[in-house]
Order: sequence, then structure tokens, then C-alpha cells
Amino acid sequence: MFNKVLIANRGEIAVRVIRACQERGLRTVAVYSDADRAALHVRFADEAYRIGPPPARESYLNIQAILQVAWRSGAEAIHPGYGFLSENEDFAQAVLDAGFTWVGPPPAAIRAMGDKVMARRTMMAAGVPVVPGSDSVEGCTACTGLSDAEAIAAAERLGYPVVVKASAGGGGKGMRTVHDPAELPRALAAARREAKAAFGDDNIYLEKLITRARHVEIQVLADEHGNCIHLGERECSIQRRHQKLIEEAPSVAVTPELRAKMGAIAVRAAQAVGYTNAGTVEFLLDPAGNFYFLEMNTRLQVEHPVTEMVTGIDIVKEQLAIAAGRKLRWSQEDVRIKGHAIECRISAENPYNNFLPDAGKITNLLEPTGPGVRLESGIYAGWEVSLFYDPLLAKLIVWGDTRPEAILRMRRALAEYRIGGIHTTIPFHQQVMDSTRFQGGQFDTSFVDGPDGFRLSSTPGRDLSQIAAIAAALLEHEKAQQAVILGAASGGRSAAISPWKLAGRPGGINLR
Repeated sequence: MFNKVLIANRGEIAVRVIRACQERGLRTVAVYSDADRAALHVRFADEAYRIGPPPARESYLNIQAILQVAWRSGAEAIHPGYGFLSENEDFAQAVLDAGFTWVGPPPAAIRAMGDKVMARRTMMAAGVPVVPGSDSVEGCTACTGLSDAEAIAAAERLGYPVVVKASAGGGGKGMRTVHDPAELPRALAAARREAKAAFGDDNIYLEKLITRARHVEIQVLADEHGNCIHLGERECSIQRRHQKLIEEAPSVAVTPELRAKMGAIAVRAAQAVGYTNAGTVEFLLDPAGNFYFLEMNTRLQVEHPVTEMVTGIDIVKEQLAIAAGRKLRWSQEDVRIKGHAIECRISAENPYNNFLPDAGKITNLLEPTGPGVRLESGIYAGWEVSLFYDPLLAKLIVWGDTRPEAILRMRRALAEYRIGGIHTTIPFHQQVMDSTRFQGGQFDTSFVDGPDGFRLSSTPGRDLSQIAAIAAALLEHEKAQQAVILGAASGGRSAAISPWKLAGRPGGINLR
């Protein structure tokens, strides 16, 4: 095992990887932009180095800056986390060429799965079922992208509705759903612009839209000795604009028999490209139980903790061991699914204002704890949330013996969670946990975005203007009382309000 690892990322995932390294006795090196000088991952690492100004292209996407830090610090391995350069084959190859260990799959596997059209072709050749798309339409021979004319012709042959997708990248960027031919030219232009900005590649392709489908993914682990296993599925259907919001394991729609079948296909997909390390094969699952390959994420996933919670396998530690050349410690028969886990992505977004990203200082923070609660966080009280990066702040994960118990535990944990100073998605998650459709497992990828999708509501049965007026009056009364108390105690001098009092207020505790 190497002794020092550089984490080429930031936020909660950098903290997560640092912790795994520490538990393996490895020293850690953090990198940071000017905006992240006081970030939590910088505080937790053994060493930290500046790599540039706040814009990601000048810091976290700057390959040479990261490699220079690796040389300076004496790091022996580089873990990319997820996002940024994690699925960049050029970065992976540069890391290897510079003599470092790459904690991830081979560059060739990243390349094979990075171009979504090429990935589909590879999967079809391996006998993996795929969603009908433009590359399966007669007369359409484009391998790395379509012209607008080819896309229009392919859509007519596939039949509407269709999905426009970026050939490179993922995460919902460069995707547009089109229900009417008149919408297609505008959708093509928008998808190309977004894909170019996000991935530097404006190539697109088309897929037939599978309606009322679930988004189910399979976690795989593969070592360099020919061993490959799957760790079961994750349910990722609660999405907004193709961005996952809530994930859980296992899926209520997957039987043990279907799990074994999907898992075997996922392993076949990984082996088809010579995959090693951790990866995820994503599928669409229709109401009839048919499933279709979507893409393979050649990296660690945001939602990996739910799989860890139900299998007991630390995926990040396994990534490090595989990168060091070790064999997998488990066979497929060793993998057991126990209980149920749910993850809520806590982001700096205002769910009452179309999920508009928010920024500002976190004035106070109360984090949930207790049995079965896990928090992956990159924030602390006093931290300044920036608009330069993804708004994901933390991931709240719970485990229970059953799915109902996990839902009840998540409701309790969300009620404890207080992040002051900025808007967050906590209210959205609370209302989803209260939704009878979610509780009954009656949902698909249209749960939020569909015409009958979930809608965030204000406090039921209460007049918000009256609540605001009462709250303002109580606050003014409390301020007046506090001014009198502080004035008497300090002889007229002002004094700061105790942070203990600030922390107690959101819970309705009146501390004196």
C-alpha cells in the first residue's frame, strides 16, 4: 500500500476520502482554491496546497497544478473523488505517466464508457440490453454524435417522445426531453450549448423515452486479478431535471431474482471494457420489469453510502486496496443485503424558489446524530458557501431494519438538522418523507418533474403572513428584553449573543 494520497477534489467527498485514508493509516494531501482556503477538507488533511483562484477551470480542473502539488508533497497516489476530473481519461493517463497510482479505472475504460454512443455500441456487442436510440436506427451511422438533420430524422424513426443526450459526460447535463417535433431544434441547440460548457464536447445522440421508468443502478467492484462482483442496486428515481435528490438501497421494485439478473449484466458490462476499481452501471427499469443500460459511471458515486450501509463494505477503502494491487476480499456469495438505507442530498438551494442556488455564511449548524444516522458533510458554522461550485453541502444517510423504519429515522434526523444563514433543501426532503406516494414506493423518474409530480407546499392550514407577523413581534420583544439584560450586565456596553442561544432557538428552546 502506498503511504500518501492526494485528493483531487473538495467538499464532502474530499472529507470522505480523507477519513478512509486515515483509517488505513495513510497520510493525506488536500488541494484548494482561494475560495476554499478555510474549507473543512483543508482542515482535515495532513497537508494542504493552493492550486489557483476560485473558478474550477483555474483550480480543480487544472491538471498541471494538481500534478505539481503531487510532486511537491511526495504523494504516491491520487484519488479524484467524483465530479471535476474524476472521469477525465487525460487526467488519469497524466497521473499514470507521471508515476503516480491512479485510484480509479484504467484510462481505456474511462474512454470506452465516457462517450455514451461508443458505450452503447460496446454494451450491445456484449449482449447488454440498451434503450433504443439513434445509433440503432437504420441509416444513422454516426458513432460520436449527430448533426441536427440526422437527429431530426432519427427522432422520426424512433417515435416521440425522445431524449436528447450529450455524448460526453453525464449527471443530467446536456439532456432534454422532447415530446413534439417542433420542440426538437430548440432542444438540440440547448443541449449542445450545455454539453459544450460542461464537457467541452457538443456531440449529442438520441434515445427513445421510456415512460414510467425507474432509475436503478448497480454498484460493481473489480480488481486487477480478474475478480468482479456487484453490491446490489440503488434506487435513484427521485430526481429533478435529471439530478438525483434522494437515493435508497435496496429498491422496492427489485426482487432477489431481478437483482441477481441485473447484477450479472452489470458485471458483464464492466468486464467488457476491462474495468477495475469501483464503478456503477445505470439502468432504466420499466413497469414490466424490463431493464435497459443507460451508462456506466467510471468513478465513485455521490450515493455510494447507501450501498455501504446495507452491505457493510467500505467502497472507498476498497478503491484504495484495489489501486494498490490487492485482490477483492469478497466473492459474490459473500455479499449480503441487510436492512434499508436512504440518502438525502442537502444542497444550498431554495426549494421554495425553483431550487435557486444560494450562497452566504452558515451562521449556525446543528447536525443530526443518533442510532442509524450517518452524515457526510463539508461544512461548519462560520463557513462561507460559494456560488463557484456545486451547491451540494452534505449527504444525510440513515439505516433501518426495514424501509418504514428508515423513513421514520430520516424524518427524525431531518427535523434535527439546522443550517442557519442560507436556504437548503431540507424542507423538500421533509415533505417527500411525509408523502404517501414515497412511503408506498409508488414512484418513478417523473415523481418530481412529471405533470402529476410532487409539489412542495407551504405550511398547511396556516396563514403565512400571520405566522411572519407573530414571529417578528416575538423577535422584537426578545431583542428588547435581551438589550435590557445585556445593558444591565455590562453597564450599558453591548455584548455578543451566546452561540448556545442561537443554536437553541431553531429547536424552540428559550434559553436564558
